[in-house]
Amino acid sequence: MDIIRDTKPKKRKRSFLIAAGVVGLVAITFAVQSLPSAAPTVDRAIVWMDTVEQGTLIRQIRGPGTLVPVDARLITAVTNGRVEQIVLLPGESVQPGDTILQMSNPDVDLQLLQAQSQLSQAQSTLLQTRANLRTQQLQQEGAVAQLETQWAQARRTYETNQRLYDTNPALVARADLDQSREDMEQLEMRVELEKQRLEVMMSTEADQIQAQELQVDRLRETVEFNQERLASLVVRAPIAGTLSPLEIPLQEGQYVTSGQQIARIVVPGRLKAEIRISQTQAPEITVGQNALIDTRTDTIMGTVSRIDPAVRQGTVTIDVLLPTDLPASARPDLSVDGNVIIDRLENVLHISRPSFAQANQRASLFRLTPDGEYAERIQVRFGASSVNDMEVLEGLQPGDIVLLQDMSQWDGYDRVRLR
Repeated sequence: MDIIRDTKPKKRKRSFLIAAGVVGLVAITFAVQSLPSAAPTVDRAIVWMDTVEQGTLIRQIRGPGTLVPVDARLITAVTNGRVEQIVLLPGESVQPGDTILQMSNPDVDLQLLQAQSQLSQAQSTLLQTRANLRTQQLQQEGAVAQLETQWAQARRTYETNQRLYDTNPALVARADLDQSREDMEQLEMRVELEKQRLEVMMSTEADQIQAQELQVDRLRETVEFNQERLASLVVRAPIAGTLSPLEIPLQEGQYVTSGQQIARIVVPGRLKAEIRISQTQAPEITVGQNALIDTRTDTIMGTVSRIDPAVRQGTVTIDVLLPTDLPASARPDLSVDGNVIIDRLENVLHISRPSFAQANQRASLFRLTPDGEYAERIQVRFGASSVNDMEVLEGLQPGDIVLLQDMSQWDGYDRVRLR
């Protein structure tokens, strides 16, 4: 016989337990969410730390540059030509007059011959002009002398006839007296005209000769110019120094044009550094400031001697004059880094420059706790900046150890743990 049992109390108990479990789970979840986030762990070996110091901060501005000679002479081609022989190569020492290379150009030889031929013709014409003018002058002087003789004879005839006529009119006819007077006056007029012609001839003689002499001088200058062009085909060193390599080296058989660079001579011992500074930092640089030039193997102290007034591609070029006793690593066209010392701040807090920090701005840093196990986020106000260091105005004390690298991946945390 089956016994009927009552199951309702058991069902009520089970429902109560389920509800209690759900309420407990919700409470636990809320409690866990209310707890502060656990500090993430950062490997101590990969973080960059520095200690806050108090003392002197030397502000510097850095820029790349190149060593260039102070005294250099660029030689360009005077005329077009073909390189026949390269006598001296870059790196060799030269003295004034040494042959660097030889070129050829048949057109220059032909133009010189033509100019010399024209000069010879002009000189011959000048000699002929002088001879012709002298001959014409002599002929004119002879004509004047002959007319003066005739005029003197006619005057004597007239005077004789006049005396005879005055003594006895029957001795000389009136018509003969008048004719002798007319002959005398006509010859006198012709003498005056020929004398004037002689004066004009003598006054223009110098001008004609001078014009021809000017033509000769012009042709002589043309000959000298072509001689210089021909001589320039043999390229010689104008000063003593060392041949420096060109950006585009020459080769034998190469055709060069007028004005093209064919050689460069530098005077050894005097170099300067041309440093390119960002246009935003250039206003802080003045002539006379000290600068450190890093050649990768040596550091040279120099002085800012010139600041380019123009901005090129966002940079300003400054010249740093270097001393004469340079190390062996310093040579022309060497790439260097320049640090210009612009200021010296005494008794200030400073640290190594964080990669994300800007001058005169605030930024957050992680500072190491006294036990060295954790790093806590703090707000820091920075002041003046340098190449590798930065001034601290607020937020840190001497001896504090801070993390300098970019910690943006932990922006959601105010505390990290170092392991």
